[in-house]
Amino acid sequence: MKALEIQALSKNFGGLQVLSDVSLAITAGERVAIIGPNGAGKTTFLSIVTGAQRPSAGHIFLFGQDVTNLPAQDRTHLGLGCSFQINHLFFSLSVLDNMLLALHGLKSSRYQMARNIRAYDDVQTEAQRLLASVDLWEKRLEPVGAISYGEQRKLEIVLGLASQPKLLVLDEPTAGLSLNEIPPFIDTIKNLAASTTVLFTSHDMDVVFGLAERLVVLYYGRIIADGTPEEIENSPQVREIYLGSEQLATDAASASSEQ
Repeated sequence: MKALEIQALSKNFGGLQVLSDVSLAITAGERVAIIGPNGAGKTTFLSIVTGAQRPSAGHIFLFGQDVTNLPAQDRTHLGLGCSFQINHLFFSLSVLDNMLLALHGLKSSRYQMARNIRAYDDVQTEAQRLLASVDLWEKRLEPVGAISYGEQRKLEIVLGLASQPKLLVLDEPTAGLSLNEIPPFIDTIKNLAASTTVLFTSHDMDVVFGLAERLVVLYYGRIIADGTPEEIENSPQVREIYLGSEQLATDAASASSEQ
């Protein structure tokens, strides 16, 4: 079964074309990384998949249903969970209240406003389990704005897991995490149910090769390679792109130091 199918997807911002004729199919249970240099269109692609942005052309199918024009919140109820580079959190509320709101929003009781959200024992239990899985239970009563950026990133990720998604989309999930926090995060994703599909971007190649069983390379808004980590690692075209980008960065740094 296809968890996600993209057909001839394009996205323009005025005269700037960010994505061009992108087609991709991901089978349920696959762990797929979208990689490419800065400006390749990776974040825009994920934003369109999750419904945060609308495509200029093309179609998106989620578990066989056309969701091209479906709002982001409706995609959540079809089994989509996500986390982005920019945190979407309630910074004045506590860590626990952020978690409770995410969990309660998935239940039919979310429309019952007269009852305190903390009165639901099943929601409290699940909130504790999820926060403990990323070492945030001890900080549950602290305002989100008072915890570190790395801890906010972990909260954002675990909020994406709250709905037990069938497709989890992560944009640079380890950005802001310390070196010691990255291995537990990788383990958390690896330990998801085998049926859970994961689509993510990351500049950290250790994360990419630690999680992905398939890599899709975007370059100037087009897919130029799609294969196993070994195939992509040994692709002359991909190596040229990455080495070329690194060389440009090295040259720029050298020129700056000489001034």
